[in-house]
Amino acid sequence: MKILLLEDDTALASVLVDYLEDENEVVQTYSMKKASSLCEVQKFDLYIFDINVPDGDGISLLKELREFHDNTPTIFITAFHDTKYLKAAFESGANDFIKKPFDLEELGQRISNVKRQFGLQSKINIEENIIFDIDTHIVQTPDKNYTMTHKESDFLHYLYKNRARVVSSDELLQNIWEFDEMPSDDAVRTVIKNLRKYIGKEHILNVRGEGYKYE
Repeated sequence: MKILLLEDDTALASVLVDYLEDENEVVQTYSMKKASSLCEVQKFDLYIFDINVPDGDGISLLKELREFHDNTPTIFITAFHDTKYLKAAFESGANDFIKKPFDLEELGQRISNVKRQFGLQSKINIEENIIFDIDTHIVQTPDKNYTMTHKESDFLHYLYKNRARVVSSDELLQNIWEFDEMPSDDAVRTVIKNLRKYIGKEHILNVRGEGYKYE
C-alpha cells in the first residue's frame, strides 16, 4: 500500500515512516504545498495528514482534494483536542482521526480498519466466489482465472472502493490515468466492457447520465 504522510514534527515523522515502511511504501513531506503537488502526480492508497503544518493545514488540503474527486481514504493526526477540529476533519471528508500522543499499535489498527473498509488488502473477496488479487491483477472465478491489464485492475479496484456511490467517467479518467495521457471516454467504455466479461454484467451497472456503480 502506498501512503502519503504529511507531518511537520520531524521526530514523529521519522518514527512513523520507520513503522509504516515495514509493510508499505511511504512518501513523507513537511509541507502542505508539497503534499498537494505530490497528489497531482502520484496515486496513493491512503493519506495520513497532520492538521497543523507551517504552510497551511491538512483539513484545507483534503477539502481541495475532495473537490477534485480524490476519494483516497484519509486519517488525520493532531495535537488539538478541541472537538471543533474533529468536526472540521470529518466535514472535510476524513475517514478517521487520531489524537497525539498515540501508540503506534493504535495507528496500525486504524489503518487496518480503513484497509478493510476500502478494500485495500492484497486479496479482496469482491463476491462470495470471486477473489480479486490486486498485486497480480488476477480475478479468480469458479469457472476461470482472468489476468487483467494494470488499467483494468485499477478500474475494478477504484469501482470496488467506491461501491457505495455512482462514479462518473470523468472521475475515472482523472483518477486512473495520468494527466498527460488522458484518453477519451471510449477508453472507459472499453475497460468496463472487459471487466463485465470477467466478473459478470450484473456487478458493474451503467447509471444513465451519471456513470458506473459496482453492485
